[in-house]
Amino acid sequence: MSFTSPSRPERRRTITDPRALRALAHPLRLALLDHLMTFGPRTASECAQAVGSTPSNCSYHLRSLARYALVERVDAADGRERPWQSTATGLQFGRTEDPAFRLGADTIERALADRQVDEQATLEHRFLDGRDELPPAWREASMLSDYALRLAPGELRELGERLDALIRPYIALTRQHAPEDSAIVALHLNAFRHPDDTAIAAASAAEHSPEES
Repeated sequence: MSFTSPSRPERRRTITDPRALRALAHPLRLALLDHLMTFGPRTASECAQAVGSTPSNCSYHLRSLARYALVERVDAADGRERPWQSTATGLQFGRTEDPAFRLGADTIERALADRQVDEQATLEHRFLDGRDELPPAWREASMLSDYALRLAPGELRELGERLDALIRPYIALTRQHAPEDSAIVALHLNAFRHPDDTAIAAASAAEHSPEES
């Protein structure tokens, strides 16, 4: 599917309203918001096909998201069902002194991260299943790569910032003057200290620590 929606100005929103956090706690609402942020304006019927629900159920949850200004209606090009779009092109969670909000934000961030990991695996399996059906240009351009890096925490942060700056001009919702043969591309970048390295370091520290008398 080609991405043909007009580009939008970048608007990254910081969520600080506990009610908005509660609205995002529902997995279907997260899926709907993610779909709108990926593909731009979509009707409830189109969303339903993508997230595996019904148009009426999607309409209900989209209205719930709209109450907290997370999505909004836009004009329909053909005068039929009005589509929905995300109000922001990116989300992050703010930090306040309210312990309940911090706990809620941490919970939602964990839910988002878990969903992201599961969705990435699902998308990659779907890509592999259909890779042979892709045009040769897309097959040759696609990549599934793993790297084992040796970095200090500061270097990892710097690398992430540099990669973000390199990637951001291509974000689908905000890209201007995309080539006619462009399409939505799923790019996943995960970088974290390897859990096995953490375990090895802990074992080594225990081995070399003075024995208790």
